[in-house]
Amino acid sequence: QVQLVESGGGLVQAGGSLRLSCAASGSIFSISAMGWYRQAPGKRRELVATITPDGRINYGDSVKGRFTISRDNAKSPMYLQMNSLKPEDTAVYYCQAFGRYGGWGQGTQITVSS
Repeated sequence: QVQLVESGGGLVQAGGSLRLSCAASGSIFSISAMGWYRQAPGKRRELVATITPDGRINYGDSVKGRFTISRDNAKSPMYLQMNSLKPEDTAVYYCQAFGRYGGWGQGTQITVSS
């Protein structure tokens, strides 16, 4: 199994920035891709961004141009740099590892005040 631990959440004012980290441990060799998702109260979980080992990246429409996903190599943490944050970015952000032994992190709360 892959264990995922997110960090870096918190409270920020609109227009501010935050960086999330996701550290993977366990069967990391089985990870085919990683991603960030978020879920706001009363809403479905939605894609924020995904990244593959060969560097292919996909962003959700609502974060394009503001958020940047990165991961240096298979043993490195995954990061999400979030700039120009908006109140509608408020959500619990989850890290996901794709693959045979993939899974989800426990989530970290991001609150953007207006």
